[in-house]
Amino acid sequence: MTTELSSKERVLAAISGLETDRLAVINPTSIATTESCNDLGINFKDVHLDSNKMAALAAVGFEKLGFDSVMPSFSVVQEAAALGCEIDWGSVDTMPNQRGVLFDDPDQFKMPVDYLERLPIKTVIDSIKLLRSKLGPDVFVIGKVMGPWTLSYHLHGVENFLIDTLVEPDKAREFLNKFSQLAITFIQAQFEAGADAVTIGDHATADLVSPASYKQLLQPVHQQINEVFKDKILIFHCCGGTRDRLAHFADAGFKVFHFDSVNDVDEMLKLAGPMKLTGCINNPDVLLRGGPQDVRNQTASIVAKGIKLISPECAVPLKVPNENLAEIARTIRDL
Repeated sequence: MTTELSSKERVLAAISGLETDRLAVINPTSIATTESCNDLGINFKDVHLDSNKMAALAAVGFEKLGFDSVMPSFSVVQEAAALGCEIDWGSVDTMPNQRGVLFDDPDQFKMPVDYLERLPIKTVIDSIKLLRSKLGPDVFVIGKVMGPWTLSYHLHGVENFLIDTLVEPDKAREFLNKFSQLAITFIQAQFEAGADAVTIGDHATADLVSPASYKQLLQPVHQQINEVFKDKILIFHCCGGTRDRLAHFADAGFKVFHFDSVNDVDEMLKLAGPMKLTGCINNPDVLLRGGPQDVRNQTASIVAKGIKLISPECAVPLKVPNENLAEIARTIRDL
């Protein structure tokens, strides 16, 4: 019988393909809920620029919901905010939203020398330090950054950038190379703050981008990022259908891929090669509109198919009941 492991030991063993005492439950993206905010007496719109509130909200996943990990960055706009985009920071039950873009041409972007000190970035870094100090060495701490493809959407515009990939691919490559500096700098700072892994959200998904575009434009940049952090754990997150590009993600060097429930689990496992998979509990139908038994049924099904790192498929809607999130870990403990 396997000795009981700490949460951190359990996740690291699962990523390494080693035997564990039970399966690991992690959250590469947000599991913040309005219910958790209400329990803490904080407003969700305030957590993105307050490291104490950000850390307190992240800790709920480990302390109350039974997850083996914590992940304190709840929005996708921290980088855009730090660079000067106008941000609507949301409400008690809505996510932050970006307004407008900043750059028409790659040459307009210059890496800010004070980037890590800008409040939206410093808040995430400081929250990781606080979580590491508060929860100690036994919890698995995950950081998060937006990758260069998503940063190109945010800073240059989705339509603008997608047109560039077709009409001016060299311009698209230059944006990707420029914005990879932001990702690498932020990733490094999060590891130095105490993160055990960092999620890269880069939304080169099938409804917008062909597998060939990923391979030609983004994979080389991802390979460079993975080479910089070859001794670290990077978790790649991409929403939507990804079966047709999964092998490219593995070839880019990612150790773990966080995938969406629209993908067939059996097929994904066959295509992933040595890359570990985490997912893929459905957000809208199971976690948001379902009940604990629905969560239990899907969790057990995913486990039966062979997923050993269990997680929601993406950032959960804020209105998801905590009871449903807690049921994921309860199910794993009962198996």
